[in-house]
Amino acid sequence: MSEENEEAPQPTTSVSQQITEAEEKELLVPSELYKKAGVVYGTQICTKYMRQFVYRILPDGFYLLDVRKIDERIRVAARFLSSFDPSKIAVVATRIYAIKPVTTMCEKIGCKPIVGRIPPGIFTNPKLEVYFEPEVVVVTDTRTDRQAVEEASKIGVPVVALADTDSKVEDVDLVIPVNNKGRRSLALVYWLLTREIMRNRGLLPPDQEPPFTYEDFMAGKGSET
Repeated sequence: MSEENEEAPQPTTSVSQQITEAEEKELLVPSELYKKAGVVYGTQICTKYMRQFVYRILPDGFYLLDVRKIDERIRVAARFLSSFDPSKIAVVATRIYAIKPVTTMCEKIGCKPIVGRIPPGIFTNPKLEVYFEPEVVVVTDTRTDRQAVEEASKIGVPVVALADTDSKVEDVDLVIPVNNKGRRSLALVYWLLTREIMRNRGLLPPDQEPPFTYEDFMAGKGSET
């Protein structure tokens, strides 16, 4: 299995972030679910830019992301994406565990999934059969999805990126700090984006849950489905 298709190593120690009862009530999902899905666990490397989203460093060297900042950025990203025609939103995934959540999100809200290998020129060459003209691009990983980030930048289209602690964020307009390698983490993040976009667009009442769960967005372990 290639590096792009592997899940990130998980911390061997478990530390919970201390948040107030009032803060807990404001979260999109319980903080324990963010933890259970591994959304809060970064890598053992942290770039200068991503330090602002870190809560602390665990004893085994892994960076723990701040659940409040994760939640805030998911909320902001969903609100931003809700302002676009869904058919003009391109959502990119080359990592194997991101393909199922991305395709499921696109099925639910009508955006364009670009999964697997990214054809050069997909956003910049109108002569290509696979050419697509997006108004906004969402990428799962700025490294593995770099082709999409660069092309979006060339045509002046905003980029929203899921970014781990070791991610480089050049040419990214909005960062969502999350574990962007784990299958459970990716499922929960894309489920939340889907739910919040549906709520923002009036397709789902503010306090109602969608008729699907985050497990429905989860890839099978070691497979593309």
